[in-house]
Amino acid sequence: MRERLVRYADLQACRPAFLDGETTGSGREAFAIIGPDVCESTDPHVSIREAHGFSVVGVRQSFGAANPQYSQNTAEIIVVHSGSWRLHFGPNKEDGWLDIMPGDVVSVPIHIFRGFSKLDPGKGFLWIVRDHDDSEKVRWAPAVFTAAADDGLKPAKGGFLIDTSKGTHELKQVVFEISPDETSMAPFKTPLDQLRSCLVRAEEIEPNPNAPLASDGVAEAGVVVPKLTGDGFKAGPISGWWPHSFNLRRLTLESGAYLPLHARSEAEVLFVQSGTLEVAWDNGSLFLGAGDTFSVPVGLMHSLRNTASVPAVVFAVRGTDGPAMPVFASAPISAFANA
Repeated sequence: MRERLVRYADLQACRPAFLDGETTGSGREAFAIIGPDVCESTDPHVSIREAHGFSVVGVRQSFGAANPQYSQNTAEIIVVHSGSWRLHFGPNKEDGWLDIMPGDVVSVPIHIFRGFSKLDPGKGFLWIVRDHDDSEKVRWAPAVFTAAADDGLKPAKGGFLIDTSKGTHELKQVVFEISPDETSMAPFKTPLDQLRSCLVRAEEIEPNPNAPLASDGVAEAGVVVPKLTGDGFKAGPISGWWPHSFNLRRLTLESGAYLPLHARSEAEVLFVQSGTLEVAWDNGSLFLGAGDTFSVPVGLMHSLRNTASVPAVVFAVRGTDGPAMPVFASAPISAFANA
């Protein structure tokens, strides 16, 4: 169970993680938390390799640093853990921007070009969920190819980097990626007003009073819900016009709140946005702090408790676009409301 817990303090960056990773002024660390496909390194450090149906990456960036423009063929959900950020759209940032703050969530539509920059002093952290276990690598905007070439980096087909500035290279078997042109990028422009529907602010996330986990001191809210689910969540507030093969929920546990033993039939990953959380099971328990990620084994009976004096806010990724009802160990949840 400890191997399923990735503590924020223990994160190890992929080097180089992406095409821009060694270029001048990148100022970014990328972490493969679940699944290796989020890095372009030929030998990435991956915290959890077990297939979940989705991947999780962390990005830590300093004030003033900018992540260059890229696009993807799969859904990408950005949860702002800390810091103030600007999310830029368009191959050259020409399609506008959205400013995002801690607790905000954005689902970026597939194919469109996006990038982000850190606006406030100090380091900030983004927790990012991507569709599929082995989704295709990112597609960089033309300016990134130019900057990387100046540092001897070339992207090869399959999502790997070759550093031509170090030693000799046998390139006969290598097929390099080609920078996209204006014609290929044109169909993926999205109006800014439409992109605003892909953002939900922290204060706009509303609990579902009929959620199966709802009880005194516990609230569960849908954040990314593609369609009506088996556990009683209607689509939205982010549903998207592109596929999402998972749900994102937000759990809030007040001080002392407790969720009794229950299990789920789909993959579940918990990310602590703020506060602390105890996850317990038969003969064991772990305490999670802010920034920690925990993968719950499918079918494991486990409980959740907030033992601190402040609320615990936890984002939960549930596999499939229609998660089923949780199975409780014995009595209905209302019997545990005052446990």
